[in-house]
Amino acid sequence: MTLPFKTTIANGIAELVINAPPVNALNDAGWHALADEIARLGREPSARVIVLRAEGRGFCAGVDIKELNLHPEKIVSVNAGNYRSFEAVHRNPLPVIVAVHGFVLGGGIGLAGAADIVVAADSATFGVPEVDRGAMGGGAHLQRLFPVQKVRMMYFTGDPITAAEAHRLGAVERVVAADQLRATALEIAAKIAAKSTAMIRLAKESLNGIEDGNLEDKYRWEQGFTLQAYMSKDSAETRAAFVEKRDAQLN
Repeated sequence: MTLPFKTTIANGIAELVINAPPVNALNDAGWHALADEIARLGREPSARVIVLRAEGRGFCAGVDIKELNLHPEKIVSVNAGNYRSFEAVHRNPLPVIVAVHGFVLGGGIGLAGAADIVVAADSATFGVPEVDRGAMGGGAHLQRLFPVQKVRMMYFTGDPITAAEAHRLGAVERVVAADQLRATALEIAAKIAAKSTAMIRLAKESLNGIEDGNLEDKYRWEQGFTLQAYMSKDSAETRAAFVEKRDAQLN
């Protein structure tokens, strides 16, 4: 299998770059491979911090709807791949900086919401179109980024918000021009990599421990509704409409 990402390590910084044209929507195997790689980097002795970014038109459009439209039975495995990828970021022993540009949708929200630090290009938009795709999921990670009522507005309407608004709400550390995004993420990473690895690992574990609630448990709760959603006729119709580029015919 051709991996939908590439990884390099230099000066203590592990850089993982998603590259799955046209929109960085990963299929079932891609999500599991991503989870494995992020977890592996956390065990890599030469790595002190991880930068996760992407090439192409946007950061990540989530799951491959076309694959699920053809193989709806894969939803359980795709759910597991999403869960494992987000957990690998959140529970990674190393700090994870996520650098986003363009669209940040679905699983892209999960990766950003699980991160320790988010930087964004001024082109970035954050959204959860799950309701319009006949799915659930993303709320737990979105709520780690944004206030409760903003999350519900985004979830119920499907309306995205801009990088500038995300920065105003405190979800994004910096907003920069697209050509400065990688350099900005690496600058922050270098500052972290220069510190004691032992102290940074302890800091990551301790900060995770004092969060309100358990992110993975919350997401697991959501995934039960994702499976329930996929069993409905509306879900099948919205997926088909998305693939066929038409309006969904809903009762």
